[in-house]
Amino acid sequence: MRYVIIGHGVAGHTAAQRIRSLDPVGAITLFSKEPDLFYYRVRLPEVVAGEVNMDRLAVQPREWYTQNAIDVVLGETVVEVDPAERRVVGDRGARASYDALLLAVGAKSFVPPVAGSDKPGVFTLRDAADARAIRAAAETTGTAILVGGGLLGLEAGYGLIRRGLRVHVVEMFDRLLPRQMCPTGARLLQNHLETLGFSFFLGARIKEIFGADRAEGLLLEDGRRLDGGLVLFSAGVRPNLDLAKSLGLQIERGVVVDDGLKTSLDGVWAAGDLVQHRGQVYGIWPAARDQGRVAGENMAGGSAVYTGTVMSNALKVAGVDLTSAGNIDPEDKLPQAVFTDGRVFRKIVMDQGRIAGFIFYGLKTGLRECQEALASGRDVSAFLAAMKEKEFDFSRLSA
Repeated sequence: MRYVIIGHGVAGHTAAQRIRSLDPVGAITLFSKEPDLFYYRVRLPEVVAGEVNMDRLAVQPREWYTQNAIDVVLGETVVEVDPAERRVVGDRGARASYDALLLAVGAKSFVPPVAGSDKPGVFTLRDAADARAIRAAAETTGTAILVGGGLLGLEAGYGLIRRGLRVHVVEMFDRLLPRQMCPTGARLLQNHLETLGFSFFLGARIKEIFGADRAEGLLLEDGRRLDGGLVLFSAGVRPNLDLAKSLGLQIERGVVVDDGLKTSLDGVWAAGDLVQHRGQVYGIWPAARDQGRVAGENMAGGSAVYTGTVMSNALKVAGVDLTSAGNIDPEDKLPQAVFTDGRVFRKIVMDQGRIAGFIFYGLKTGLRECQEALASGRDVSAFLAAMKEKEFDFSRLSA
């Protein structure tokens, strides 16, 4: 059996692991357009800050791939897939034949159509090359402008602050992290970030990025001018669909897959940030990992079923733990148990007696129990009032 995986993020890597655990002799070829082995993407802000090198971010050493007989082709972008011959071709001449193919090419950073966004000095942060370029640019300017208040962008901004730069954040919404934070939690986060040196321009839109030969700052639609020699867009991602389109796969917002992660083309599976499953495009690490595991098992002859992943994010934002999952109910329409002391914040959203979602900011106690209750759907309505207390014993949820 010959397996080819295109893409070496968490989906592709997990699929390769699962295939090898089920098929100890099949040939596995894994293509990556990046020169680096699979790494923790969420730690790229530490590279921006100059605190770690890429070798510290690798999940497995090179020896692991040799020991597991996985042929990794680094720095090679697959530009052609021939489904009739079941062969893939890379841009530097590498070729591989397959019986089972996985598309795990992920997503690309979205840059809004803003005048001047193609100037030197304008960046996105999606891969190691981006992190290295931003780190180099930070050495020649004193001020950075972050467009978008997303998690990875804010962490990158904090990395730049640690390098000594001033950081302005321009966010079109009226609060930070609108997908992960309700207004109360977002205000606490903003207050914390301001003490670290961030300045914020919320509810603002960009008119243009100015500068003669490179970015020198941006102009807002309301006429305000922000000077800065480094502009970093953190405005979300879009699936990489070029290969999928060339194959004629069914595509809506992403590559449409069934519960086994199969595409509309025989012998081809897809997983990670480029797929759409039951109408949902996830774009989060846990979903890509889960999908990679299911796709890998089925490529090796299994019958695994992917039923979805609870939308969740768990990161440190400027040194403070933040985990959000499920329905965070930003409009406060559902029953909720909230605790805050002005520094930390916990919000547990209830729907028909069950936990529908939660936010833990600066707190970890009770997180695991809430995750389990959210996943199981058990009725915990009896604890709604008690969960508003800081010292609530969350073990009662599973008693």
